[in-house]
Amino acid sequence: MPKFVKHQHLNKKDMKIKWIALLLLTVLISCSTDPNKQIDEGKITDNTYHSKEIGWTMEIPNGWEVTHKSTLDERTSNGLDLISESAGIEIDASELKQLLNFQKNKFNIFQSTSQPFIEEYEGEWASNNVLLKELIYNTYLQNGMKTDSSATQTVSVNGLDFVFYEFVIYGPKGDVILNQMMYSRLINGFDFGININYNNEGDKKEMLEAWMNSKFEKY
Repeated sequence: MPKFVKHQHLNKKDMKIKWIALLLLTVLISCSTDPNKQIDEGKITDNTYHSKEIGWTMEIPNGWEVTHKSTLDERTSNGLDLISESAGIEIDASELKQLLNFQKNKFNIFQSTSQPFIEEYEGEWASNNVLLKELIYNTYLQNGMKTDSSATQTVSVNGLDFVFYEFVIYGPKGDVILNQMMYSRLINGFDFGININYNNEGDKKEMLEAWMNSKFEKY
């Protein structure tokens, strides 16, 4: 969750955002090395990922590859550049941690991140989520991508409530080229975010089933 400074109607107040999910302009590569070298926090054992900080355990679906760290860094850098150009904001992603990230190809991707988030006032995290959704939506539009967004909902995963919304991104001819499902929660002092990108129902089902079968330690 990078930190940004609001401009104009945001009155330049420091805000924190959790993760940037703009993956369309990134060149992706496969990971053929130690998967534990591709994450900033947690551990992968066989096909199971565990984050001690979040208290989260998840199985990686068969046939999916852990995303290489260099791809994650490039992906984040591209997203930050787009946000800066489109919204005129200053971004600090120095505390952003890449957790479990895996992919089938350049369109079907599971991404998770965390960053420390201490609320300076009650409701700050929730307000930040509203601004983040608006920011992502406007960034797509300002970069010439027709986009629809769903209403914000609450979705339960292993007994924990997550803020959830979706984006649909269209191509020049009006066809759907990418769907994004975003989940977020303030947990154990961290802003924890999940992003599922897909362009077909089969890959969506595999990622969603793995995510929904996650286990969380209760603090």
